[in-house]
Amino acid sequence: MSTAEHKLVVTSSPQYHDAASTANVMWAVSACLAPAAAWGVYVFGFTAARVLAAATLSALAVEFLIGLAFNRRSLSDGSAFLTGLLVGMNMPPAVPLYIPVVASAFAIAVVKWSFGGLGSNWMNPALAGRVFVFFSWTGHMTNWSMPRTLTGLDGVTGATMLSAVKSGVVESPVPILNPVRYLDSIGFPRSVADVNVTSWLNTNVLNPFGAHLPGGYIDPFIGNIPGSIGEVSAMLLLLGSVYLIARRIITWEIPTSYFGSFAVLVWVFGGTPYGAGYFAGDILFHVTTGGFILAVFFMATDIVTSPITARGMIVYGVGAGLLTFLIRFFGSFPEGASLAIIVMNVFVPLINRYTGPKRFGVVRAKNE
Repeated sequence: MSTAEHKLVVTSSPQYHDAASTANVMWAVSACLAPAAAWGVYVFGFTAARVLAAATLSALAVEFLIGLAFNRRSLSDGSAFLTGLLVGMNMPPAVPLYIPVVASAFAIAVVKWSFGGLGSNWMNPALAGRVFVFFSWTGHMTNWSMPRTLTGLDGVTGATMLSAVKSGVVESPVPILNPVRYLDSIGFPRSVADVNVTSWLNTNVLNPFGAHLPGGYIDPFIGNIPGSIGEVSAMLLLLGSVYLIARRIITWEIPTSYFGSFAVLVWVFGGTPYGAGYFAGDILFHVTTGGFILAVFFMATDIVTSPITARGMIVYGVGAGLLTFLIRFFGSFPEGASLAIIVMNVFVPLINRYTGPKRFGVVRAKNE
């Protein structure tokens, strides 16, 4: 074969082209979040829709104005929409509208654009916005609405499942051997669906194998619990995550290591604050409450603020699981996932440095 018939052209990287674009990824993630957001509007009412709209429109407006100032048009890539949607989903349903507006503005202007826009943000913008307003207006950010599916009424407020249990640990001299049983003892509402589905599962699926599911776990799985608008339905969030993994928009390393480390720690040590001892933690309760599923699959896996190597992703996920456990069980906040992910975002450059591949022929100095 002559050189005229076969020519090898060497170009700079990347040599491999993937059909996925930033816009495709961002809009796909938003679509996967939409069912959980819609469920939040259904169970919490029109006030939840207003919060979601305020957060999303604020993010889009700030993105547009900053893009206008720098002559960059970035609304179509979907990143600002996704940030605003996530901010709204992390808000209490009845929070004053200026709070999600400020949270989204902070997320876009300060976190996303302070170092140059998409791809240069130093932590997850939506989580940063949520944490900023949480510490600024803690009272409003911890005022929860009860779902209409539980009370049949709008505007009824109450504690989340986690905060109710955490308060019980502090106030009750009697050990809380099981979180769900404790919630039953204080009259925490349970839906008819929880009772009926639990009974059907036990009769038709679990009992023939000698297993039994106590009541109280179906409500947090479906989303019949007080909490942030988009975090309450573990079922819908899991369905969305299946699509993201199937499309390889996210990979298995971070969700698996985050979920696994947290679950093991809850199982081994999670019963000790309740007086139940070791190896008595209630994993199912803690992974279906407190926005854990939203954090694991949609927040911790942010492409920009997570490590670039598989080994680094596992380190990052384990660290997030450990911090979430420590904050939730031994800190003053009942949830912990948002703070845990932000702290791990800060360590991502360090994780990348020590878990990335070594360049061929390069010897790192001992003092580096």
